[in-house]
Amino acid sequence: MSILKVSQGATSLTEKILKNKTLLNTLAKVSEHGTTFSATTALVMSTAVRPLAIYSTPDVEKENKQYAMANSICSGLIKFGMIEAVALPIEYAVKKIDNNPEKYLKSQTVKNLTSGVNDLATARSYKLLTQIIKLSTGFITAIPKSMLTIVLIPILMDKMFFRKSPAISNNKQIIPQLENGNKISFTGYLPKSIAKIIDNKSIQNFAKNYQNKDNDIPKHITVATDLLLTGSFAYQTNKSDKIKENRKKVLIYNNWISTGITIIGGYFADSLVKKGTSNIIDKFKQIHHADPRLGKYIEGINILRPAVIFAGIYYGLLPIISTYTAEKLDKYIKKHSK
Repeated sequence: MSILKVSQGATSLTEKILKNKTLLNTLAKVSEHGTTFSATTALVMSTAVRPLAIYSTPDVEKENKQYAMANSICSGLIKFGMIEAVALPIEYAVKKIDNNPEKYLKSQTVKNLTSGVNDLATARSYKLLTQIIKLSTGFITAIPKSMLTIVLIPILMDKMFFRKSPAISNNKQIIPQLENGNKISFTGYLPKSIAKIIDNKSIQNFAKNYQNKDNDIPKHITVATDLLLTGSFAYQTNKSDKIKENRKKVLIYNNWISTGITIIGGYFADSLVKKGTSNIIDKFKQIHHADPRLGKYIEGINILRPAVIFAGIYYGLLPIISTYTAEKLDKYIKKHSK
């Protein structure tokens, strides 16, 4: 009898959590602003957690630590600024299409994508397309982000660690400010531009063929973005005349090691979490089966889960491993190349 009461109590608690309005509203917001959520998470982790982890790494030269910390801080700031400048207008434009698809999309497009459901916003093929469009802003901005990061690292090193007089005092606006503090003015044109992409028959066929893979899309886009970003950063670091020559390879090794372990570990951890929480997700769907926002809740979960897992690996324990390993690898290669 006591075991039954405990079991019922646990079930009741689980249902209360799954019905929590704050949780549901958060999932819906993450669904609508997935890129913003990921960028904000990365900003906090890259400017606080990761630098502390790097600083605490034992048996590593101080200046290598400083470069790695500067890289993390600059990367986080630039990523947040650039993605927000691009992501917010796109997220806003997609939301306008969600709310009024007949205004922006062809009637045949709506018919093709809503096969089997009554509402376009709940169609898995449509959600797949809009999810890719929103999350791809990180991929699009990867190369310019790495370029601006390389520009900022020497400046931050001078001001925070070397404390030299600012040699580039005129570069007060590394990222151009938006006129009058307003958001990008082309948001009025974005819904029509995005609608043209969705109206394309080949795009629709792709979405319908892969609509059952929507759970993995955020994860794959994150990995593709990280690979492009790391490759671009390595190239820009090697070319830079502002970063000390004897620190470049350690910085490059650090980034590749971090990216490699994050991708492998992230996929493994995400698959474990997905399997471990499948029963909870099924229960969540049963509880909210009549809620019109169920699709957004599930999309929010699919964005939230890999974002938190990858961020936890990349910004938490990993910096200690990659910072230490990068320096040892650099010394080993130098020693055996003589």
